[in-house]
Amino acid sequence: MSEPNKIKDDDHDHDLDHNHDLDDSDPLVAARQVLTQYPLDPIGAITPITHGLLNRTYAVATDGGQRFILQRVNPIFSRHIHDDIDVVTRTLEAKGIMTPRLVNDREGSLYVVDETAAIWRLMTYIDGITHMSLSEPETAASAGALLGRFHAALADLEHPFSNRRLGVHDTPAHLRRLNEALEKHRVHHPRYDQVAPIADDILKMASDAPKLCALPDRTVHGDPKISNILFDGTSGSAICLVDLDTLARMPVPIELGDAFRSWCNPRGEDAREVDFSLDLFSAAITGYAANAAITREEQASIVTATLTITLELAARFAADALNESYFGWDAARFGSRSEHNLVRAVGQLELARATWRRFDDAEATVEAAFRSARPTP
Repeated sequence: MSEPNKIKDDDHDHDLDHNHDLDDSDPLVAARQVLTQYPLDPIGAITPITHGLLNRTYAVATDGGQRFILQRVNPIFSRHIHDDIDVVTRTLEAKGIMTPRLVNDREGSLYVVDETAAIWRLMTYIDGITHMSLSEPETAASAGALLGRFHAALADLEHPFSNRRLGVHDTPAHLRRLNEALEKHRVHHPRYDQVAPIADDILKMASDAPKLCALPDRTVHGDPKISNILFDGTSGSAICLVDLDTLARMPVPIELGDAFRSWCNPRGEDAREVDFSLDLFSAAITGYAANAAITREEQASIVTATLTITLELAARFAADALNESYFGWDAARFGSRSEHNLVRAVGQLELARATWRRFDDAEATVEAAFRSARPTP
């Protein structure tokens, strides 16, 4: 399944807890007004992009044939994240990695503040398609190779990130929040009896699962799910990572675990019956290993991290099936936010079970991929 090029916001951003709506009385008028602050040819079409939950996004075309992405940035993000995006994308571009770039306004700023104090940014447009799930190992291998090149290009970057995302993958904290949601909604929530047994299974599995060891931080994308990768519409190759609000430093196995729990589930996040594809995992890790050098300790944590992040996300979805406070939902397919997030929780729990069943095979695959790729530091 694929969709046209877009900057797609994270529908499970792990460090956000509530909805943050963007209200405009006339958003297209506001968008045109913001664009007057950029040194552009006369603006032709401005097309709203409806995918994504956090930033309001538009495709912009000028009369001279240039194309851009304009976003009104959700107020949950500090304006200082644009310094992070600018430094990282300059580094990527200098090392030959395709990336969207921020466009400076007429005053040289990386963003524009409108009369309502909202933050807007303009970025270069990269033509491509996105996939909401994967089915072909060749596509997974290309995605893995791109993420490997991304990490390798940023390996020596020294930058004090404004967006530190502290606690973003504090799995014990997310499990505690699930316990708190169970206690809080035990009496009054109409879906409690459906959510509780799923939550109990998530908590039990998380208690029994292997634990991640402490590892050093590296510069990472922060949300490398498959829909945040652009693919060439002709060759099918992965060409670019988008949705850069999550750039930060964290252990690379956590980044890879978040990637693989997305890439190796052919059914996608909104299905109850899912599986962990060892074929997709093998292709993805082989592509990654051929393009990035990480330590043996990091390699040894990849499968554990994949299982951990899958359970963490299951806990987040299960908690929100009761709290109904953050995760977006598809009103065309589900009767409520709670219903949708219960389906997601069940799916991620099943994915965690499948990952654990294939744990030893997946670890052997990781070892083989890095052994054949290059010497390990």
